[in-house]
Amino acid sequence: MVQLWLFELLKGIGRLFLNPVFYYLIFLSGILGVSRVKRERKNFHTRTFDAYYELRQLFPLGLIVGLVLSVATVLAGITVPFAAILLIAGFTVLWSLTTNIRLMSPVYTVGAAFFGIILIAEYNWNIPFFKESFQAIDEKVYPSVVILLALLIISEGILILKNGIKGTSPKLAKSRRGQNVGVHEVKRFWLLPMFLLIPGETLTVAFEWWPVFHIGVESYSLILVPFAIGFNQQIQGMLPKQSIQLQGRRVITLGVGILILSVIGYWYPLVSIIVAAIAIICRELISLTQRLRDDNLPFYFSKKNNGLMIIGIIPESPADKMGLQVGELLSKVNGVKIRDEHALYEALQKNRAHCKLEVLDVNGEVRFVQRALYEGDHYELGILFVQDQRKFDERIG
Repeated sequence: MVQLWLFELLKGIGRLFLNPVFYYLIFLSGILGVSRVKRERKNFHTRTFDAYYELRQLFPLGLIVGLVLSVATVLAGITVPFAAILLIAGFTVLWSLTTNIRLMSPVYTVGAAFFGIILIAEYNWNIPFFKESFQAIDEKVYPSVVILLALLIISEGILILKNGIKGTSPKLAKSRRGQNVGVHEVKRFWLLPMFLLIPGETLTVAFEWWPVFHIGVESYSLILVPFAIGFNQQIQGMLPKQSIQLQGRRVITLGVGILILSVIGYWYPLVSIIVAAIAIICRELISLTQRLRDDNLPFYFSKKNNGLMIIGIIPESPADKMGLQVGELLSKVNGVKIRDEHALYEALQKNRAHCKLEVLDVNGEVRFVQRALYEGDHYELGILFVQDQRKFDERIG
């Protein structure tokens, strides 16, 4: 039995590379990285992270979360019909065409697939090439799909909480009063590969070579499915880390609540429909609440009278090595009070071999940092600021 499971696991891993969603997410992550770099260069004449940053975030944490979910679902014996996998992949591609990354949250891709299954079963629609897969559906599969949805929502929250806070991108904007301000934005895809048990032999109808194994009198196929998780959030009234972590905790709470409710569906399958609808509505409310709350807050990254607001730090720059943080105020450089980038540049010229900075941290407390400067270091230490009005208009225009 152990050898059989090991063989099936290896087969399932190999089939991952045949799934078009796997390559599609790599392509989309590359597009996100390139577009971010172009925007940052337009705003600041430089970029923060390189164009491959989003691509590097696609895999690591998602692989770990997917492994944990795979073990949990397989041991619990949760099975998902192959028709659901097909529809999830279809809606993943379809929603991506809207260019709204937020719609690639599992609640929208898996949720749409869930209601698609119901409509197809209700009206007995004929799906080319996969007719047998969709004809095998009955209401007993509803709870399994909703449980999968709940687990993916929890995973989304974990990914937002742990990875969404990394590498947020600064950008320039104008307030309603026409003042130059800064905001932070995160656009991210995560790939979450997950082993799923597919009941019956429906896979062999479309793919004769697909391996099938038996437990007792039941037959199953084991498949490694790459789920896409998209996340998009813009922050203007809070520190990016605080706002994103708040969003992540809310999504996790929603996922746990949906998971608890979804279990009822095993006794009352029609309850699963209500639970899936609740999941979609509540996830939308979480996003809407965040946007409304953020819009009602004053801009965090705006010009201040007591220093230069740091909106971004270039990795591996002197500022990064000195431990400066986004949201801090740079008030003095080499003993000189600064109010704009020109004053910063002049103050740095007082001592080209060393700089001493007085910084107001995010709690309003003063701290001092200093560092030797070397040839090739960024002439403004690698700090991105909210631009003065003239430079702002030049870069936005």
